[in-house]
Amino acid sequence: MSAVDELLAQARRELGHRVGPREAAAIQEAGGLLVDIRYAELRERDGTIPGALIVERNELEWRLDPTGAHRAPEAIHHELPVVVICNEGYASSLAALSLRHLGLPHATDLTGGFQAWRAAGLAVKGG
Repeated sequence: MSAVDELLAQARRELGHRVGPREAAAIQEAGGLLVDIRYAELRERDGTIPGALIVERNELEWRLDPTGAHRAPEAIHHELPVVVICNEGYASSLAALSLRHLGLPHATDLTGGFQAWRAAGLAVKGG
C-alpha cells in the first residue's frame, strides 16, 4: 500500500461514518452545509449542486473556521453538519478530517463524490 493510500485509509477510519448522496441531500435539507471542493474545470464541465458552498481545497480551512477572519458567512458555528464533496470521494475524506481537526466534529464527506451525487439522479445545475 502506498503512503497516500494508507493516509486515506487512516482518514476514513477516523471519520467513521461517511454519507451517500441521499443522506447528504437530507443533511442539506435539514440545514447542514454541502461544500464542493472541486476545481473550476470540473465544476464547469459537470455542473454544481444547487445550494452547495464552493470552496476550492486550498482555501477550505480558512473559509470553514467559524472563528476565522476569512470564514464564509455559512460557517456559522462548530456544530454545523458539513459534507465535503470532491469529484469521486477521495480528496474529500482528507479534507473532512482536516475540518474535524479544526474543531468541526460533524464534518464528513460524500462517498463517491459529485459523480455519485449525479449518478443518484439528484439535482445538478449547469454542466
